[in-house]
Formats: sequence, C-alpha cells, structure tokens
Amino acid sequence: MPQLRPALFAVALTVAMAAPAHAAVGPVITVENNRTQPVFSYADAVREHVYVESTVDSDADGRLDRVRVDIIRPKESGPGLKVPVIIDESPYYDNSGRGNEGERKVYDANGNVTKFPLYYDNFFVPRGYAVLNVDMLGTTKSDGCPDIGGKADVLGGKAVIDWLNGRAPAFRADGGPAVADWTTGKAAMIGKSYDGTLANAVAATGVRGLETIVPISAISSWYKYQRSNGVVYNYDYASWLADYIDTDPQAKCQAVRDRMDAEDGDDTGDHNAFWAERDYISGLLGDVSKVRASVFVAHTSNDLNVKPDNFSTWWQALAKRNVPRKIWVGQYQHVDPFDFEGRRDLWVDTLHRWFDHWLHGVRNGIMNEPRADVQVGPTQWITQRDWPAPYAAKLRLRPAADGSLGLKPAAKGATASFADVRMSESDMIANVGTADPGRVAFTTGPLPLSLRLSGTPTADLRVKLDQPTANLTALLVDFGDATRVDWRRGQGITTVAEEDCHGESTAADDACYRKVVTNVADRPAEIVARGWIDVRNRDSLSAPAPLPVGTYGTVRWETLPHDYTFAKGHRLALVIAGTDGTYTSETGTGANVTVDLARSSVSVPFVLGTPLVDVPKDQGAFRGPERLWLPEPEPEFSFF
Repeated sequence: MPQLRPALFAVALTVAMAAPAHAAVGPVITVENNRTQPVFSYADAVREHVYVESTVDSDADGRLDRVRVDIIRPKESGPGLKVPVIIDESPYYDNSGRGNEGERKVYDANGNVTKFPLYYDNFFVPRGYAVLNVDMLGTTKSDGCPDIGGKADVLGGKAVIDWLNGRAPAFRADGGPAVADWTTGKAAMIGKSYDGTLANAVAATGVRGLETIVPISAISSWYKYQRSNGVVYNYDYASWLADYIDTDPQAKCQAVRDRMDAEDGDDTGDHNAFWAERDYISGLLGDVSKVRASVFVAHTSNDLNVKPDNFSTWWQALAKRNVPRKIWVGQYQHVDPFDFEGRRDLWVDTLHRWFDHWLHGVRNGIMNEPRADVQVGPTQWITQRDWPAPYAAKLRLRPAADGSLGLKPAAKGATASFADVRMSESDMIANVGTADPGRVAFTTGPLPLSLRLSGTPTADLRVKLDQPTANLTALLVDFGDATRVDWRRGQGITTVAEEDCHGESTAADDACYRKVVTNVADRPAEIVARGWIDVRNRDSLSAPAPLPVGTYGTVRWETLPHDYTFAKGHRLALVIAGTDGTYTSETGTGANVTVDLARSSVSVPFVLGTPLVDVPKDQGAFRGPERLWLPEPEPEFSFF
C-alpha cells in the first residue's frame, strides 16, 4: 500500500483505535509524489443535500433563511474517515451556469445533484475531499433574497462553514437534523467572479474553519466594482443583478431591490453605508484584519468587468498583514485560469498542491516557491518573488506644452485645456498629435529600451475648472505595432472542439472540457492603464467638495493596475480627457478644464533592467493613427 504522510497516518490510526466500530472500510487518504492520490470511487460517492440555517431573514418572512448545500463526498467518509471540504458558493447555478461552458446543476428524482458544475468534484472527490456546491441565499434552491454583497450574501456562506464545524444547525429535506460528522471541519472556498467574491467576503468575517480561499476574478469592494472615485460605471446595477440571479417571482424580493436603489447613492457616486457593508477590506461586515485563511488570488489585468483594482488593493492589504498567499496575474479579460491557453494542466496541479497543503497538511513545498505567476505576453509567463515586481520603481513622467512626455517639468505657466465631454476611448486616443477639444495628449519619443510596467500608475494633476466639477479620465497608451492578447474579443479566448479531462467521470457528469486558444490582434496601439475621478471626490469618496471655480486644485488618483511591457521603439502616451463613454455611464459636465502642466505628472512603476537616463523626445510632433477602432468587449462581459 502506498505510504501515508506520517501525520495523516497518525490521524487515521488514532481514529481507527478510538472508534473501531466506525472505522472506514476500504481506501484511506493516500499521498504519493507529494500529492493526494485518486483512490476513492467517484461513481460510488455519496450525493446528498442539506439546508443550513443562517442567522438572517433577508426576505422578511418571519423565519431564518436556509442555505441549500449540495454535497458529494467519498463513500468511505464518515466518523471513521473525516475529509476536508472544497466549497463553490454561487448565485448562478440555475441561470447563467458556471464555467466557460455554462454548466448548471442536474438533479435526480430524490432532489440530489447528479451533475455538479465544473471539475472540482470530478478531480478532488477521488483524492479524499468533499465538494459542496452552495446556492447563495436568494438563488436557486436557497431561501431569501440576494443582497448583492451585503449581509445575506456574507452570512449565508459563513453559516455553511459554521455548520461544518458544529456551530450551526442544518436539516434534511424531511426536516430531520443533518450533522456533518464526515468532515474534519477544514474548508476551502473557491470560485470565479461572484463565487470568488463570496469567498473573499466570508474570509473577511474571520470565521474559524475556513483554512484557505481561491478567489478568481473576484470583488473585494463592491464600490470599486461599480465606482471609480465618484464616477459611476452602471446605474441601479445592484438591483439589476439581484433580479437577474433570482429566478423566483419578482414580487418576492421587489422590496429588497427597491431598498438597494434607494440606498446605492447613484445620484452622487459617493461612498456611503451601502458600500461600506459591501467592502471586505475595511467594511462593516468584513475586514482584512479578520482574515484567518490563506489566499490564492487569480485575476487578469485586462478584466474590465471585475476591474483589477479589486485584486490589487485586496492583495496589498493581505500583504501588509503577512497573510499566506499566492497569485496568478493574466492578460485576458474575465477568464478563469482553467481557460488560460497552455496553462490548464499547471493550474489544476497547482490548485491540487495548494489544497493538499492547506487542507490535508501535505508538506509539498508550495509555500517555498515564487509567489507570483505573471503573463507578460500572449504566450509568455514568468514567475517572480511577488506582485507587483518587487524591483519596480515609479518613474515620474511630465507633460509639456509641445505635446511631449518626458522627465523634465514643463515651463512655469504652461497649460493645456479641454472640455469635459463624453468620448469613447477610441476617440480619446485617435489622431494623437492633432488638437482635439475633448482631450489633451502627450507622447514620448521611441523608447530606447523595453520597459515593463508592473503595478499601479498614479495621475497627479493640477487643474482649474469653470464649473464646480468635472469627470477626468487618464489613459496610458502604448503606440507601436505589436501582436497583443485580444481581450476585447471573446474575453481573449476562443473555445475549440477538442477536450481534455481532469478527474473521473460518470454518465451524468463527465470531467472533460473543451480547450481554448488565445485570441491575438495586430494593432498599432493599446490602452494599458486607465483611471477615472469626479473632481468633487479628489479628497474624499464620502464627503464631496466642489473645486472653487477658476481656482487651481490638486487632483491625484490611481489608475487601474497592469503588468505590461512597452517594447523598445514604441512610444508611451498620456491622454487626459473628460468623461469616458466606453466604461462609465456618466454624461459630460461640459466644464472647461485647464491643466497646469508644470505641476502635473503621471508616475509609472517600471521594472528597469538598466538605468533610464532620459525619455527621448521627437524633433517633430508625433502623429498617431487617425481613427483607431478598439472594439468594446461583447455585451455579455458585464455578466459574471
């Protein structure tokens, strides 16, 4: 028989001696090559469901909401062989489905799930794990109303962890009590988008028993998901999403959706108590200081759905508290690492080793490896000690009156002006070098060496307005022909007919999924970083203040983060404009904006291979592409 790790063997031996009448018969947890082995039958696994009682009554029906939990676990699991748990809590099991192929749950005549979406069950159950697909409160077969990141969302998932550890009641369909006597109580939460957001949220409560989370393309602050410094991405989004994921009759939760519309502050874009409840870094319900779980983050730098500041700020907050962590940063749009071309096997194996370490205690060295995997080109990945690159340093680039961008400040008194009008990003970067009333643009000369941006640029402008406020957009642009990941088309991937398999299958639930290839495009430019702010929110997200008309004021804000290489010979450009018509729902204020160039700059974190003495300037003004068509992501990108 393959050898167990000593600690696991000791546990199994202790259980067998203490309770021989209940000892497991058949396979036990087996570790070889520093990985748990598939010794349990997937076909024979126990498939059951329970209803965990939460501490909330989100639909105000006078009884506490119950969370539907669908379970698949090894047949041998029980008092004699306890197994850890992997949880994917989701609001999407009966509407959009999960994964690239939109899988939904399929039930048998007894109401048990015969097809669990995704591969987690197929792969991990044979290796000695239970997998739980949890219906978020207000969705699928759970009670209640969706709360879009709020109290019901957070405490519903927490109740499941509490039940696994004997701190919350659960019931079977017949009303009898359900006891999780088959688990060690150690749990992980994993999932993409809303699913990963729930993992962040529950971890931020500090619940005991949640050992690790794997948030993929996940939200850490719902304000950041729907706002940027007072600029609104979508109006009434919370109520819209709540309606989308709730397949019950509309009347049931209409009052909850009405409350969201009344409390979300769309009329100002400001931060308020509604958003504080939905902030897991420093919020009312969750706070990073409470996180006990290790965290394996996966996100993409071109995700314009769950924008990458959701992972970067979460990651930085975890780092400050020395939370054990790991990260993958890709260049796609809203895509799961399972669907990164050429990385599927590596992703599944890394996930396997991560869960083995944190849930089964396998000493496999995963925490001694480089912390970050980073995609730096369509087919190129690197590993490094951390993210952003620890050896990145911010370089301050300054705009000048002649349209150049360099290291030296503009002459005192130099200004540039534009009007805050609604423009698409394609229009903002078209015809750079030619005057446009809706934007100003500044470019370097051809770069003398390739420069890799790793981290978050900061725009620092000195402006005056002829009205109390304006929306401002800052774009960092790479001008130069190149083949890049085309994240605007199909999220950056195309699904092909060929499949590969990860785990064991049954007739009802196979472990095979279609492969993908990376979409690429040859274009003369790419917008690398983008950021927005309402000038009223320059000093506070919750206490706006107009800028006195005709008076200069400092407006400083961070763009979205990125990891991107500007190739040698390309030009780097800074475009400053008003309202972004591509990614925000705002209308332009019409304000005239004057920029004090001598006191304005953009700071960019570059990984410098050699010292950069100067950023060259052209003798003549650069003329960019006339009309650069940057297709907007397909409409479905706004869904999770």
